[in-house]
Amino acid sequence: MIRYANENDIEIISKYDKHISKEELVNIIKLKRVIVMYEGDKFVGWLRYNLFWDNTPFMNMLYLLDNERGKGNGSRLVIFWENEMKQKNYEFVLTSTQSNEEAQFFYRKIGYVDSGALLLPNEPLEIIFYKKL
Repeated sequence: MIRYANENDIEIISKYDKHISKEELVNIIKLKRVIVMYEGDKFVGWLRYNLFWDNTPFMNMLYLLDNERGKGNGSRLVIFWENEMKQKNYEFVLTSTQSNEEAQFFYRKIGYVDSGALLLPNEPLEIIFYKKL
């Protein structure tokens, strides 16, 4: 089952997501910017996004528990999100990943194209991906 996160999901997401404060997680859940996946009552993973430039959906995080990877769950979460963004009349979406991460190959496989990069001091190159909806 894929659905928008609610207050019952905060603890499990916070257990794994160290890139966002619990307070901010609560805020974006209220804004319906976190999507979770469960198989029965077993937590599989989540996707969270925000609006880049206040008008462009940008996927900040796609995370699956280790034993849930390689089963198509990531693709299903992203497709759900993309369909939600289409229904909100967005024309394209963005995401990014560091150049030293395997995720770049996943995003290209599901139709995302390289569209830029960001280089911060002492960090690997961050590749920006674009997908027309």
